[in-house]
Amino acid sequence: MSRADAPASDGLLPAWLSPGAAVIASLGVLACVGLAFAPTTASEGRVMWTFARPHYLMYESRVETWNKTQTPKVDLKLISLPAMERRMMSAFLGGVPSADLIEIERRAVSRSFAGPIESVGFYDLTDRLKQEGLLDAINAPSFSPWTSRGRVFGLPHDVHPVMLGYRADLVEAAGIDVSKIETWDDFARAFSKLQVDANNDGEPDRFALNMWETHNDHLELLLAQAGGGFFDESNRLTVDSDINAHVLATIVTWIAGPNRIAADAPNFSAAGNRLKADGYVVASFFPDWMGDIWKHEIPSLSGKMKLMPLPAWEKGGRRTSVWGGTMLGIPKTAAKTPEQFEELWKFAKELYLSQEFTEILYRQGGIVTPVKKHWSSPLFDEPNAYFSSQPTGRLYINLAPDVPHRNSSPYNTLAMNRVADALVRLAEDARRDKVYDYAALKDRARALLKKAHAQVADQIARNVFIAEPDAQSQAQLQSSAAGGGS
Repeated sequence: MSRADAPASDGLLPAWLSPGAAVIASLGVLACVGLAFAPTTASEGRVMWTFARPHYLMYESRVETWNKTQTPKVDLKLISLPAMERRMMSAFLGGVPSADLIEIERRAVSRSFAGPIESVGFYDLTDRLKQEGLLDAINAPSFSPWTSRGRVFGLPHDVHPVMLGYRADLVEAAGIDVSKIETWDDFARAFSKLQVDANNDGEPDRFALNMWETHNDHLELLLAQAGGGFFDESNRLTVDSDINAHVLATIVTWIAGPNRIAADAPNFSAAGNRLKADGYVVASFFPDWMGDIWKHEIPSLSGKMKLMPLPAWEKGGRRTSVWGGTMLGIPKTAAKTPEQFEELWKFAKELYLSQEFTEILYRQGGIVTPVKKHWSSPLFDEPNAYFSSQPTGRLYINLAPDVPHRNSSPYNTLAMNRVADALVRLAEDARRDKVYDYAALKDRARALLKKAHAQVADQIARNVFIAEPDAQSQAQLQSSAAGGGS
């Protein structure tokens, strides 16, 4: 909505300010008052927030060393992600200080991109990154979650390519040659050999893949790998796309029906770990950080696991995806002068871009750096005992340039949830009606996605701070609203 399209003033509000905008503005004022009177703990020097305990442990010694020899002194604080998001947005809306450096993950940071580009609470790093050659020095896809309308607001922490981790002991005993697997269809045919019913209870004792309709992270990475997703490069909504329908329909053929190849072994849970250790699922999705989690939580599988590139959606297609992501940003309220910015920028680069940090990041977290000049380090060629002595760092780095770009829309989470709802409904319908044919599932997926698209488009249209959609977006919205689906 433009100012010219806003309702006329009723004498209480400016003519261009809608009631919804007034509410948001009021919340900003309240946030400012709340932060002004909130109890604070005095800190020496500058404050940096991080939400991840593993990151905090990696940074402690480096911050301590920095503080002994450099200025400004940095006070590192670990706070929960929900608390960080609330405090960050309250500060941005109220125009009052928060932390001086904020390390935040991609879904939480996207809320800061909801308004006009000049209102984003983080310092625009684009020109500085260009001047220092960092846009070329850092893996390009790693900038995408922190980029809004062509401007970059964060320094990338990682790449997070995704591979497929599989039980090499079981796969190799079955005579399966994973080097001959190129597509997901190849994977389903080859790994179905492992789905035997040894106890004659009518169900396989193990399944090829850890996937279920409730695994939203898996759904998102599969959509990204296939070239689907929620918004295109011009920020136009693409929930109702043929490729999204293809992915949803294919997933349901994996998880439902007599020929299903997937089962539910939840991530980050004791029950899921037990199922994985028992071989109930043979293959799981592995971003670079997942190996470190398995090493600590499922040590019994050390030497039994291997990694392979993701099977592609079609021959010659992308063999990786991406899962997760973190940035380091400088709030505008922390860098009101060029000198203040330079101090914080110097620390941010030392923390994220150094060879020392590259080694800490990989040795302590299994995470490969986005800084391309460090990729040649022999560190990444070291054998990993957990993964049957494979050089896992090199395997991930080989895939890093092909990681898909991601959109930073503040509506990504909403769109993801609506698409996930569509997948759940599609799977429920398939099981209820016993319809497992791909073509029929795709038609049904398309109808569900039309409804999801309309729901997201309706929410976006209510945001007075986002520019009026172009003609193509308007046509998409009208088409989706007429599409229906249940």
